[in-house]
Amino acid sequence: MFVVAAALVDRNGRILVQKRPEGKPMAGLWEFPGGKVERGETPETALVRELKEELGIDVDEADLEPVAFASEALGDRHLILLLYKSRTWAGDVRNAESQDVQWLEIDVIRELPMPPADGPLVQKLSESLGNPA
Repeated sequence: MFVVAAALVDRNGRILVQKRPEGKPMAGLWEFPGGKVERGETPETALVRELKEELGIDVDEADLEPVAFASEALGDRHLILLLYKSRTWAGDVRNAESQDVQWLEIDVIRELPMPPADGPLVQKLSESLGNPA
């Protein structure tokens, strides 16, 4: 299963994270916005679509910078999660799925309960933002 996610970075260096809603697997954990890559989509096209659906924002594929990927077993399936970073988008972020959404600094995100695949990506994201350790 291929999944894409975005680390949206605001002008203050904070990153958007959202809480998985009740009724979904891993409910209550924090994650980067994104979703599944559908048949016939590139990862970038899927992420642009997901950000529009979930957050109501428009992101240009050219503004998506690959950061890292994670590979995680999920029962009888396997997850490949591709993380991109973007500092540019059009529109105001609104949460269409009414999950909790927060803009947080990377050091705060490190302490959040996250799905297993997201955790290792936080370190790579931190490095890409110039914050090693």
